[in-house]
Amino acid sequence: MAGFRGGATSLVDLQLVPYPALMVFIDFGDVLLVDEASGARTQGSGVVGLGPVSVRGCGRDVDLLQVRLSPVVAHSILGTASEFGGTVVALEELWGRDTVRIQEQLHATRSWDGRFAIAKTELARRQQAGRAVHPEVAFAWGRIVMSRGRIRVERLAAEVGWSRKRLWSRFRSQIGLTPKRAAQLVRFDYAAHRLAGGHSAALVSAESGYVDQSHLHRDAMTFAGLTPTALAVAPWLAVDPVAWSAQEYVPKA
Repeated sequence: MAGFRGGATSLVDLQLVPYPALMVFIDFGDVLLVDEASGARTQGSGVVGLGPVSVRGCGRDVDLLQVRLSPVVAHSILGTASEFGGTVVALEELWGRDTVRIQEQLHATRSWDGRFAIAKTELARRQQAGRAVHPEVAFAWGRIVMSRGRIRVERLAAEVGWSRKRLWSRFRSQIGLTPKRAAQLVRFDYAAHRLAGGHSAALVSAESGYVDQSHLHRDAMTFAGLTPTALAVAPWLAVDPVAWSAQEYVPKA
């Protein structure tokens, strides 16, 4: 979780860079989430599905709590991830009336430590009450994350003892992406943060498992609509070293 608060004299418009987690925004200001691909617009609290490609956040009065949820955890907290894919969904559509209650509790608590504690309790309650993903799916996601996306689907299927078709079907229905697409997203995320850290595209493409710089360029355009050069200075990534204590998530079954 991370908290963001601040005001601006002019509209702040940020393009979200895809991350291998679902992003929950609980907003107390005027932030608007816009999915340019589908036209979906959410004012206030919302969830951005796994692997968005054209979502922007706009606002002047910023006061929000952002939570990144591993898709393994999100399955029990938010419901089946594949139902809304990489688009934007209002949090109220997923949590109903509880959304207003949670927002009011968080808004009444001005300290970030207090807000984090309230959110953590709510998320833990929902995870316990929700339906967990299959252990094999959780294992496969964990292997993808730990390998930074450099593992083949055939090997994953062999390791969990499933056919490739069965793994593809179960993984897609519970995570929201196919195993191959999930691996591509995890690899892209690692490369994006290496670029943002000041490393050259040549080095990043080589150490991230891309065939060459052109391959990295194609993935950057596919996932973020940005060239590697533009991705390296993307404002969305610039706050990560401060806002997030860890870049990699090891999911729990």
